[in-house]
Amino acid sequence: MMQLLYTSASILLLLVARGSAFYSASDNVVELTPTNFDRLVGQDDAIWVVEFYAPWCGHCQSLAPEYKKLANAVKGTIKVGSVNADEHKELGNKFNVRGFPTIKIFGANKKSPTDYSGQRTANGIAEAALAEAKRKVQAALGGGGGSSGGRSSGGSGSSGDVIELTEDNFDKLVLNSEDIWLVEFFAPWCGHCKNLEPEWAKAAKELRGKVKFGALDATAHQSKASEYNVRGYPTIKFFPANTNRASDAQEYNGGRTASEIISWASDKHTENVPAPELTEITGESSFDSACDGRPLCVVSVLPHILDCDAKCRNKLLDTLRTLGEKFKQKLWGWAWAEGGQQPALEESLEVGGFGYPAMAVVNFKKMKFSVLKGSFSKDGISEFLRDISYGRGHTAPVRGAKKPTIVSVDPWDGKDGQLPAEEDIDLSDIDLDDINVGKDEL
Repeated sequence: MMQLLYTSASILLLLVARGSAFYSASDNVVELTPTNFDRLVGQDDAIWVVEFYAPWCGHCQSLAPEYKKLANAVKGTIKVGSVNADEHKELGNKFNVRGFPTIKIFGANKKSPTDYSGQRTANGIAEAALAEAKRKVQAALGGGGGSSGGRSSGGSGSSGDVIELTEDNFDKLVLNSEDIWLVEFFAPWCGHCKNLEPEWAKAAKELRGKVKFGALDATAHQSKASEYNVRGYPTIKFFPANTNRASDAQEYNGGRTASEIISWASDKHTENVPAPELTEITGESSFDSACDGRPLCVVSVLPHILDCDAKCRNKLLDTLRTLGEKFKQKLWGWAWAEGGQQPALEESLEVGGFGYPAMAVVNFKKMKFSVLKGSFSKDGISEFLRDISYGRGHTAPVRGAKKPTIVSVDPWDGKDGQLPAEEDIDLSDIDLDDINVGKDEL
């Protein structure tokens, strides 16, 4: 009987596992893991489209039918794979995956894939992959990745950092993108455009992964140039993230050297980065959500609510949020806990013994941390974090060389603390004769 139950449970688990799989062998989507990724993708000359997904992700589930359609359509031309990044976090971290699904195209440079940010359709992804294949072929032939208008490949960064835009792919790639874009509208015969080209390519290479750079031949795609009111060449337009109308585009008003373009675009990128969430550590999941996969994690331990009331605590939290905004471009994690609630965390980071509030910045990849020695104030913390960002300051190894144990606690309700209510003494349980006896003995 026990053997039958064991066999039935095993079959049930197998069916559940199969039922939760996104792709099967017949879908032509290759399952990639840390053990086969470099062999199949990194060492392969073929173009690869790779989706990083999580099984519980609703958007990933919605993408699956289109992704299967893509894999069947490009079979023999482009290779298609998928990574369960929830299970294989190291692969997701390696390629800077911040959300699901993330689609990357691995072209000529397998160490620096291109992020796909267009529509999540088979046609859209296929078009981007084929464009990458075209750039690779042109580079091999010595032609670079210029546009159909005959633009040359001179200058650095001609291996595909500047994306060729056309009337067919412009809206799919640029509009409703989660990335910010700089787009140059040029003419092949324009001398100023030719002078700008190497500077544009150099800036695109430098800002890869932060800002998307595009180029559109305005003479070959006149309707698109007219839509954006292009009157001369080159014309440069800036598209904020999630732009959905032509009127949202802004005129670029910076210089035309690579350094000037990089400085201008970097400022725009910083504006686009959202402030980090300040997470209360109430258990393993909240702690991982704040710190896992981050280059550094800023951990604060605040006084007990009886020692620092709601007004006092909110003032401290506001200070942390202000500094999170100031250092948001660093992509650090920010978390806090009440003093005494996470003893293993405090012990591993050597905070709390000299009082609260306290702060430590942790690199969980290297298992090292640095403790704030100055004042827990806007200026004191700012100076501390600035030193950290420049690689200065004393560091120490995390005790035990592993992530500390995080216990589950109730989140703060936003209110002042309450002392435990005093218990009333029930006089009915007291024998008055015993009291009188004691009185006589005295």
